[in-house]
Amino acid sequence: MQYQGLVISVPKEIMPGEKRVAATPETVKKLVSQGATLLVEESAGLGSYFSDAEYVEAGATIVGDVEELFSKANIIFKVKEPQFNHQVGKHEVDLMKAEQVLITFLHPAAPANHEMIQNLTAKGVTALTLDGIPRISRAQAMDALTSMSTVAGYKSVLMAANRVPKFLPMIGTAIGMMPPANVTVLGAGVAGLQAIATAKRLGAVVYAADIRPEAAEHAKSLGARIVETGVPAEIAIGEGGYAKALPQEWIVKEQTALYDTIINSDIVIATALVPGRMAPTLITEEMVKAMKPGSAIVDVSIDQGGNCALTVGGELIERHGISIDGTKNIPGMVATSATSMFSKNIVNFVANIVKDGKIIIDTNDEITDSTLVCQNGKLVHAGTREALGLN
Repeated sequence: MQYQGLVISVPKEIMPGEKRVAATPETVKKLVSQGATLLVEESAGLGSYFSDAEYVEAGATIVGDVEELFSKANIIFKVKEPQFNHQVGKHEVDLMKAEQVLITFLHPAAPANHEMIQNLTAKGVTALTLDGIPRISRAQAMDALTSMSTVAGYKSVLMAANRVPKFLPMIGTAIGMMPPANVTVLGAGVAGLQAIATAKRLGAVVYAADIRPEAAEHAKSLGARIVETGVPAEIAIGEGGYAKALPQEWIVKEQTALYDTIINSDIVIATALVPGRMAPTLITEEMVKAMKPGSAIVDVSIDQGGNCALTVGGELIERHGISIDGTKNIPGMVATSATSMFSKNIVNFVANIVKDGKIIIDTNDEITDSTLVCQNGKLVHAGTREALGLN
Protein backbone atom coordinates (compact mmCIF):
# COMPACT_ATOMS: atom_id res chain seq x y z
CA MET A 1 0.00 0.00 0.00
CA GLN A 2 1.15 3.52 -0.82
CA TYR A 3 1.58 4.83 2.75
CA GLN A 4 2.44 1.59 4.53
CA GLY A 5 4.68 2.25 7.55
CA LEU A 6 4.35 6.06 7.44
CA VAL A 7 3.03 8.14 10.32
CA ILE A 8 1.20 11.33 9.35
CA SER A 9 0.55 13.81 12.15
CA VAL A 10 -2.07 16.55 12.07
CA PRO A 11 -1.61 19.15 14.84
CA LYS A 12 -4.22 21.66 15.91
CA GLU A 13 -3.61 25.04 14.28
CA ILE A 14 -2.46 27.58 16.88
CA MET A 15 -2.52 30.86 14.96
CA PRO A 16 -5.09 33.07 16.72
CA GLY A 17 -8.43 32.84 14.96
CA GLU A 18 -7.37 29.91 12.76
CA LYS A 19 -10.18 27.36 12.71
CA ARG A 20 -9.08 25.21 9.78
CA VAL A 21 -7.39 21.85 10.10
CA ALA A 22 -5.22 20.00 7.59
CA ALA A 23 -7.27 16.79 7.47
CA THR A 24 -10.93 15.86 7.67
CA PRO A 25 -12.39 12.49 8.67
CA GLU A 26 -12.94 11.89 4.94
CA THR A 27 -9.27 12.37 4.03
CA VAL A 28 -8.09 10.51 7.14
CA LYS A 29 -10.15 7.50 6.05
CA LYS A 30 -8.59 7.61 2.59
CA LEU A 31 -5.01 7.76 3.92
CA VAL A 32 -5.59 5.03 6.50
CA SER A 33 -7.08 2.76 3.83
CA GLN A 34 -3.77 3.09 1.96
CA GLY A 35 -1.66 2.06 4.96
CA ALA A 36 -0.92 5.32 6.79
CA THR A 37 -1.05 5.78 10.54
CA LEU A 38 -2.86 9.04 11.28
CA LEU A 39 -2.26 10.93 14.50
CA VAL A 40 -4.63 13.86 15.05
CA GLU A 41 -4.21 16.27 17.93
CA GLU A 42 -7.10 16.35 20.36
CA SER A 43 -9.80 18.89 19.33
CA ALA A 44 -7.87 19.78 16.13
CA GLY A 45 -11.02 19.69 14.03
CA LEU A 46 -13.49 21.40 16.35
CA GLY A 47 -13.05 24.82 14.71
CA SER A 48 -14.20 23.28 11.43
CA TYR A 49 -16.91 21.29 13.20
CA PHE A 50 -15.27 17.88 12.99
CA SER A 51 -15.29 15.98 16.30
CA ASP A 52 -12.57 13.75 17.71
CA ALA A 53 -15.07 10.86 17.55
CA GLU A 54 -15.42 11.33 13.79
CA TYR A 55 -11.64 11.12 13.34
CA VAL A 56 -11.49 7.96 15.46
CA GLU A 57 -14.27 6.41 13.42
CA ALA A 58 -12.28 7.23 10.27
CA GLY A 59 -9.25 5.37 11.65
CA ALA A 60 -7.16 8.09 13.32
CA THR A 61 -5.60 8.03 16.76
CA ILE A 62 -6.30 11.10 18.89
CA VAL A 63 -3.21 12.41 20.69
CA GLY A 64 -3.42 14.90 23.56
CA ASP A 65 0.32 15.59 23.88
CA VAL A 66 1.41 17.83 20.97
CA GLU A 67 5.11 17.05 21.56
CA GLU A 68 4.36 13.34 21.17
CA LEU A 69 2.33 14.10 18.04
CA PHE A 70 5.27 15.89 16.41
CA SER A 71 7.95 13.46 17.56
CA LYS A 72 6.26 10.39 16.07
CA ALA A 73 5.62 11.88 12.63
CA ASN A 74 7.26 11.05 9.34
CA ILE A 75 5.05 13.64 7.64
CA ILE A 76 3.35 16.64 9.26
CA PHE A 77 0.28 18.23 7.69
CA LYS A 78 -0.40 21.83 8.66
CA VAL A 79 -2.45 24.70 7.28
CA LYS A 80 -0.36 27.67 8.44
CA GLU A 81 3.37 28.15 8.93
CA PRO A 82 4.89 27.00 12.26
CA GLN A 83 4.12 29.29 15.19
CA PHE A 84 5.13 29.62 18.83
CA ASN A 85 2.99 27.24 20.89
CA HIS A 86 2.27 29.02 24.16
CA GLN A 87 0.67 25.90 25.63
CA VAL A 88 4.00 24.05 25.72
CA GLY A 89 6.26 27.10 25.67
CA LYS A 90 8.03 26.03 22.48
CA HIS A 91 8.00 27.02 18.83
CA GLU A 92 6.55 24.35 16.54
CA VAL A 93 9.88 24.26 14.67
CA ASP A 94 11.53 23.18 17.93
CA LEU A 95 9.08 20.27 18.12
CA MET A 96 10.33 18.95 14.78
CA LYS A 97 13.42 16.92 13.94
CA ALA A 98 15.71 16.17 11.02
CA GLU A 99 14.30 14.30 8.04
CA GLN A 100 10.68 14.91 8.95
CA VAL A 101 8.60 16.25 6.07
CA LEU A 102 6.47 19.33 6.67
CA ILE A 103 3.72 20.19 4.18
CA THR A 104 1.92 23.49 4.68
CA PHE A 105 1.67 27.10 3.54
CA LEU A 106 5.06 28.59 4.44
CA HIS A 107 5.16 31.76 2.33
CA PRO A 108 8.95 31.56 2.71
CA ALA A 109 9.83 34.77 0.85
CA ALA A 110 7.86 36.97 3.27
CA PRO A 111 10.23 38.80 5.68
CA ALA A 112 8.09 37.86 8.69
CA ASN A 113 8.84 34.19 7.99
CA HIS A 114 12.57 34.38 7.29
CA GLU A 115 13.75 33.49 10.79
CA MET A 116 11.34 30.57 10.97
CA ILE A 117 12.48 29.29 7.55
CA GLN A 118 16.13 29.53 8.57
CA ASN A 119 15.38 27.59 11.76
CA LEU A 120 13.53 24.90 9.78
CA THR A 121 16.55 24.63 7.50
CA ALA A 122 18.96 24.34 10.42
CA LYS A 123 16.79 21.58 11.92
CA GLY A 124 17.21 19.47 8.80
CA VAL A 125 13.47 19.37 8.14
CA THR A 126 12.31 18.81 4.58
CA ALA A 127 9.75 21.56 4.10
CA LEU A 128 7.41 21.94 1.14
CA THR A 129 5.24 25.00 0.68
CA LEU A 130 1.83 24.69 -0.91
CA ASP A 131 1.95 28.27 -2.21
CA GLY A 132 4.63 27.11 -4.67
CA ILE A 133 2.51 24.63 -6.59
CA PRO A 134 2.90 25.34 -10.33
CA ARG A 135 -0.02 26.10 -12.61
CA ILE A 136 0.01 22.91 -14.64
CA SER A 137 -2.85 20.54 -15.33
CA ARG A 138 -1.28 17.71 -13.30
CA ALA A 139 -1.18 19.91 -10.21
CA GLN A 140 -4.70 21.35 -10.33
CA ALA A 141 -6.11 18.95 -7.74
CA MET A 142 -3.23 19.85 -5.38
CA ASP A 143 -3.53 23.60 -5.77
CA ALA A 144 -4.43 24.67 -2.25
CA LEU A 145 -3.48 28.25 -3.03
CA THR A 146 -6.25 28.41 -5.63
CA SER A 147 -8.71 26.79 -3.24
CA MET A 148 -7.91 29.18 -0.40
CA SER A 149 -7.80 32.15 -2.77
CA THR A 150 -11.39 31.38 -3.73
CA VAL A 151 -12.39 31.57 -0.07
CA ALA A 152 -10.30 34.68 0.64
CA GLY A 153 -11.64 36.60 -2.34
CA TYR A 154 -15.22 35.95 -1.29
CA LYS A 155 -14.76 36.70 2.41
CA SER A 156 -12.56 39.80 1.94
CA VAL A 157 -15.40 41.72 0.31
CA LEU A 158 -17.77 40.83 3.15
CA MET A 159 -15.16 42.00 5.68
CA ALA A 160 -14.73 45.34 3.95
CA ALA A 161 -18.47 45.80 3.42
CA ASN A 162 -18.99 45.34 7.13
CA ARG A 163 -16.69 48.29 7.87
CA VAL A 164 -17.49 50.94 5.27
CA PRO A 165 -20.10 53.46 6.48
CA LYS A 166 -22.29 53.28 3.37
CA PHE A 167 -24.39 50.95 1.26
CA LEU A 168 -22.69 48.81 -1.38
CA PRO A 169 -25.64 48.72 -3.82
CA MET A 170 -27.62 51.65 -5.11
CA ILE A 171 -30.60 52.03 -2.79
CA GLY A 172 -33.81 53.84 -3.64
CA THR A 173 -35.35 55.70 -0.71
CA ALA A 174 -38.09 58.24 -0.05
CA ILE A 175 -35.49 60.99 0.00
CA GLY A 176 -33.80 59.93 -3.22
CA MET A 177 -31.25 57.47 -4.52
CA MET A 178 -28.29 56.42 -2.41
CA PRO A 179 -25.34 55.88 -4.82
CA PRO A 180 -23.48 52.57 -4.95
CA ALA A 181 -20.03 52.08 -3.46
CA ASN A 182 -16.92 51.91 -5.63
CA VAL A 183 -14.86 48.76 -5.15
CA THR A 184 -11.43 48.31 -6.71
CA VAL A 185 -9.81 44.88 -6.94
CA LEU A 186 -6.07 44.70 -7.53
CA GLY A 187 -5.07 41.43 -9.17
CA ALA A 188 -7.49 39.33 -11.19
CA GLY A 189 -6.27 35.90 -10.22
CA VAL A 190 -8.53 33.44 -8.42
CA ALA A 191 -8.96 35.59 -5.29
CA GLY A 192 -9.46 38.75 -7.31
CA LEU A 193 -12.05 37.22 -9.61
CA GLN A 194 -14.00 35.86 -6.65
CA ALA A 195 -13.83 39.30 -5.01
CA ILE A 196 -15.11 40.93 -8.20
CA ALA A 197 -17.98 38.47 -8.45
CA THR A 198 -18.91 38.94 -4.79
CA ALA A 199 -18.79 42.75 -4.97
CA LYS A 200 -20.92 42.70 -8.12
CA ARG A 201 -23.46 40.43 -6.43
CA LEU A 202 -23.63 42.96 -3.59
CA GLY A 203 -24.38 45.72 -6.08
CA ALA A 204 -21.18 47.77 -6.02
CA VAL A 205 -19.54 49.46 -8.99
CA VAL A 206 -16.41 47.38 -9.48
CA TYR A 207 -13.04 48.33 -10.97
CA ALA A 208 -10.20 45.90 -11.51
CA ALA A 209 -6.54 46.00 -12.50
CA ASP A 210 -4.13 43.28 -13.55
CA ILE A 211 -0.93 43.60 -15.55
CA ARG A 212 -1.80 40.44 -17.51
CA PRO A 213 -4.16 41.13 -20.46
CA GLU A 214 -5.87 37.75 -20.22
CA ALA A 215 -6.56 38.19 -16.49
CA ALA A 216 -7.96 41.66 -17.16
CA GLU A 217 -10.28 40.16 -19.76
CA HIS A 218 -11.54 37.62 -17.22
CA ALA A 219 -12.26 40.49 -14.81
CA LYS A 220 -14.09 42.37 -17.55
CA SER A 221 -16.23 39.31 -18.28
CA LEU A 222 -17.47 39.45 -14.69
CA GLY A 223 -18.57 43.04 -15.13
CA ALA A 224 -15.56 44.92 -13.77
CA ARG A 225 -14.37 48.19 -15.31
CA ILE A 226 -10.72 47.70 -16.23
CA VAL A 227 -8.02 50.10 -15.08
CA GLU A 228 -5.19 50.05 -17.61
CA THR A 229 -1.79 49.77 -15.94
CA GLY A 230 0.32 50.41 -19.03
CA VAL A 231 2.62 47.48 -18.29
CA PRO A 232 3.67 45.68 -21.52
CA ALA A 233 2.51 42.06 -21.69
CA GLU A 234 6.01 40.81 -22.50
CA ILE A 235 7.31 41.87 -19.08
CA ALA A 236 4.07 41.17 -17.19
CA ILE A 237 3.49 37.48 -17.82
CA GLY A 238 5.65 34.80 -16.26
CA GLU A 239 5.77 31.02 -16.33
CA GLY A 240 2.39 29.34 -16.19
CA GLY A 241 0.55 32.58 -16.86
CA TYR A 242 1.32 34.08 -13.45
CA ALA A 243 2.38 37.70 -13.05
CA LYS A 244 6.11 38.40 -13.09
CA ALA A 245 8.03 40.52 -10.61
CA LEU A 246 8.39 43.95 -12.23
CA PRO A 247 11.40 46.27 -12.15
CA GLN A 248 10.84 49.14 -9.70
CA GLU A 249 10.44 51.66 -12.52
CA TRP A 250 7.38 49.76 -13.77
CA ILE A 251 5.97 49.40 -10.25
CA VAL A 252 6.07 53.20 -9.99
CA LYS A 253 4.32 53.55 -13.37
CA GLU A 254 1.66 51.07 -12.24
CA GLN A 255 1.12 53.04 -9.01
CA THR A 256 0.65 56.20 -11.04
CA ALA A 257 -1.88 54.50 -13.33
CA LEU A 258 -3.86 53.26 -10.32
CA TYR A 259 -3.78 56.47 -8.29
CA ASP A 260 -7.05 58.12 -9.33
CA THR A 261 -9.05 54.90 -9.12
CA ILE A 262 -7.67 54.00 -5.69
CA ILE A 263 -8.36 57.38 -4.11
CA ASN A 264 -11.95 57.36 -5.36
CA SER A 265 -12.64 53.86 -4.02
CA ASP A 266 -14.71 53.08 -0.96
CA ILE A 267 -13.20 49.60 -0.81
CA VAL A 268 -9.91 48.25 -2.17
CA ILE A 269 -9.34 44.49 -2.21
CA ALA A 270 -5.62 43.87 -2.79
CA THR A 271 -4.82 40.40 -4.13
CA ALA A 272 -1.87 40.94 -6.51
CA LEU A 273 0.82 38.29 -6.04
CA VAL A 274 3.98 37.07 -7.75
CA PRO A 275 4.66 33.36 -7.09
CA GLY A 276 7.59 32.82 -4.77
CA ARG A 277 8.33 36.55 -4.49
CA MET A 278 7.30 39.48 -2.38
CA ALA A 279 3.94 40.99 -3.31
CA PRO A 280 4.29 44.28 -5.21
CA THR A 281 3.54 47.51 -3.35
CA LEU A 282 0.71 49.06 -5.35
CA ILE A 283 -0.98 51.26 -2.71
CA THR A 284 1.33 53.94 -1.34
CA GLU A 285 0.83 55.97 1.82
CA GLU A 286 0.13 58.96 -0.41
CA MET A 287 -2.82 57.10 -1.93
CA VAL A 288 -4.16 56.13 1.50
CA LYS A 289 -3.98 59.75 2.65
CA ALA A 290 -6.00 60.83 -0.40
CA MET A 291 -8.78 58.22 0.04
CA LYS A 292 -12.17 59.18 1.46
CA PRO A 293 -12.34 58.85 5.27
CA GLY A 294 -14.11 55.65 6.26
CA SER A 295 -12.90 53.70 3.23
CA ALA A 296 -11.52 50.20 3.70
CA ILE A 297 -8.56 48.24 2.36
CA VAL A 298 -8.33 44.47 2.76
CA ASP A 299 -4.82 43.30 1.90
CA VAL A 300 -5.36 39.67 0.90
CA SER A 301 -1.74 39.47 -0.30
CA ILE A 302 -0.32 40.06 3.20
CA ASP A 303 1.17 36.56 3.52
CA GLN A 304 3.69 37.66 0.89
CA GLY A 305 4.22 41.13 2.31
CA GLY A 306 1.10 42.91 1.12
CA ASN A 307 0.13 45.31 -1.68
CA CYS A 308 -0.35 48.29 0.63
CA ALA A 309 2.69 50.03 2.09
CA LEU A 310 0.95 50.53 5.44
CA THR A 311 -0.50 47.07 6.04
CA VAL A 312 0.52 45.36 9.29
CA GLY A 313 0.45 41.59 9.06
CA GLY A 314 -2.18 40.00 11.26
CA GLU A 315 -3.70 43.32 12.36
CA LEU A 316 -6.60 45.59 11.52
CA ILE A 317 -5.36 49.17 11.78
CA GLU A 318 -6.57 52.64 10.89
CA ARG A 319 -4.31 55.13 9.15
CA HIS A 320 -5.37 58.54 7.85
CA GLY A 321 -9.01 57.62 8.49
CA ILE A 322 -8.78 54.43 6.38
CA SER A 323 -9.13 50.92 7.83
CA ILE A 324 -6.36 48.63 6.56
CA ASP A 325 -6.93 44.94 7.21
CA GLY A 326 -3.89 42.66 7.28
CA THR A 327 -5.72 39.55 8.48
CA LYS A 328 -3.47 36.61 7.68
CA ASN A 329 -6.00 33.82 7.81
CA ILE A 330 -9.07 35.00 5.95
CA PRO A 331 -9.92 31.46 4.71
CA GLY A 332 -9.92 30.38 8.37
CA MET A 333 -13.00 32.56 8.81
CA VAL A 334 -14.90 30.22 6.46
CA ALA A 335 -13.50 27.16 8.16
CA THR A 336 -15.77 24.31 7.09
CA SER A 337 -15.67 25.02 3.36
CA ALA A 338 -11.99 25.95 3.43
CA THR A 339 -10.98 22.84 5.36
CA SER A 340 -12.91 20.58 3.02
CA MET A 341 -11.05 22.02 0.03
CA PHE A 342 -7.61 22.25 1.65
CA SER A 343 -7.61 18.71 3.05
CA LYS A 344 -8.28 17.22 -0.38
CA ASN A 345 -5.54 19.37 -1.94
CA ILE A 346 -2.95 18.18 0.58
CA VAL A 347 -3.87 14.51 0.14
CA ASN A 348 -3.40 14.85 -3.61
CA PHE A 349 -0.09 16.65 -3.03
CA VAL A 350 1.40 14.05 -0.67
CA ALA A 351 0.47 11.30 -3.12
CA ASN A 352 3.00 12.85 -5.51
CA ILE A 353 5.94 12.37 -3.13
CA VAL A 354 5.15 8.97 -1.58
CA LYS A 355 5.68 5.72 -3.44
CA ASP A 356 5.33 2.28 -1.82
CA GLY A 357 5.75 3.62 1.70
CA LYS A 358 8.79 5.74 0.85
CA ILE A 359 9.06 9.53 0.72
CA ILE A 360 10.76 10.54 -2.51
CA ILE A 361 11.84 14.16 -2.93
CA ASP A 362 12.56 14.28 -6.64
CA THR A 363 13.62 17.76 -7.74
CA ASN A 364 13.33 16.65 -11.37
CA ASP A 365 9.59 16.67 -10.76
CA GLU A 366 8.23 20.16 -11.50
CA ILE A 367 5.76 20.12 -8.61
CA THR A 368 8.33 19.03 -6.03
CA ASP A 369 10.97 21.40 -7.33
CA SER A 370 8.59 24.37 -7.19
CA THR A 371 7.44 23.67 -3.64
CA LEU A 372 10.66 22.52 -1.94
CA VAL A 373 11.93 25.12 0.54
CA CYS A 374 14.65 23.31 2.46
CA GLN A 375 16.16 19.84 2.72
CA ASN A 376 19.20 18.29 4.43
CA GLY A 377 20.09 21.58 6.07
CA LYS A 378 20.08 23.55 2.82
CA LEU A 379 17.76 26.40 1.89
CA VAL A 380 16.90 25.87 -1.77
CA HIS A 381 13.81 28.03 -2.38
CA ALA A 382 14.83 30.59 -5.00
CA GLY A 383 12.49 33.39 -3.92
CA THR A 384 13.57 33.12 -0.29
CA ARG A 385 17.25 33.04 -1.19
CA GLU A 386 16.74 36.16 -3.27
CA ALA A 387 14.87 37.92 -0.44
CA LEU A 388 17.68 37.03 1.98
CA GLY A 389 20.37 38.18 -0.46
CA LEU A 390 21.84 34.69 -0.79
CA ASN A 391 21.79 34.43 -4.61
